Amino acid sequence: MISRRAALGMAATGFSSLLASPRPAAALDYPTRPVRFIVGYPPGGATDIMARLIGQRLSERLGQQFVVENKPGAGNNIGTETVVKAEPDGYTVLLVNPANYINTSLYTNLRFNFVRDITPVASFNRVPNVMTVNNDVPAKNVAEFIAYVKANPGKVNMASSGNGTSVHLSGEMFMAMTDAKMQHVPYRGAAPAITDLLAGQVQVIFDNMPSIIQHIRAGSLRALGVTTAERSPQLPDVQAIAETVPGYEASALFGMGAPKDSPREAIEELNKEINAILAEPGMRQRLVELGGEPLIQSPDAFGDMIKAETDKWKKVVEFAGLKIE
Repeated sequence: MISRRAALGMAATGFSSLLASPRPAAALDYPTRPVRFIVGYPPGGATDIMARLIGQRLSERLGQQFVVENKPGAGNNIGTETVVKAEPDGYTVLLVNPANYINTSLYTNLRFNFVRDITPVASFNRVPNVMTVNNDVPAKNVAEFIAYVKANPGKVNMASSGNGTSVHLSGEMFMAMTDAKMQHVPYRGAAPAITDLLAGQVQVIFDNMPSIIQHIRAGSLRALGVTTAERSPQLPDVQAIAETVPGYEASALFGMGAPKDSPREAIEELNKEINAILAEPGMRQRLVELGGEPLIQSPDAFGDMIKAETDKWKKVVEFAGLKIE
């Protein structure tokens, strides 16, 4: 039989242990200090703007600053590796973007495995690329363009913003699925590629919507198709390429990731807050202006999408025979 004094001692010991045990990063106490939001691109582009929009709203809702740090270079790998090596405490996060899925198979000597080393937090949106031709190309739709390429072997030049970019690989996927062979002409970024497209030096580009849409709306270039599975509200009269090429889908999936083993409570809190932000009418409108509808889902669902994107782009990289040492 336990004495009253012993029972009181046991209770006191248990209460003290409870107070001494570390508290998880629960919704009520996360974050307690600023969070680093790593972006693998220079400031000012559409991707950077997206990160800053969401980071600002997270700062306002959670009462701690989400500080965007731009770490461009090595095809996005410098920024990604910064997060992979960070303390997994919920205070360093990554802007997840198409380069992460592509680089997994494109680079042969990465010092990390993206799917293994980054924990999915939340998706943001999917942004289509736009299959766009100059006005000298006679094709008015995707089917006519395929016929035009096959009737003019070796004469159609496909511009891109660089080897291994989503702009490049969207075109490689199109060639793989249609057997319409084009000559790839890589540029150092979208701006010089669009300049040569306008001048007729190249005939087609599968460019990111934010950088090409002004030329389409002005009538100086002609959109034939968007790379998402369905049409874009930004270009509702432009068909999805998949309407002509079943199964084609090459959009840019964006979101947030964190180092593996980051606290689950922090991941869930960030996911909840980001989903609430994406549901705000003003944020939805801004993301649509940047090219894509918000994607509201769980961390696990985003993780499934990351794996699917990685597998998809691996096949395209292998088809194109691309490797970067």
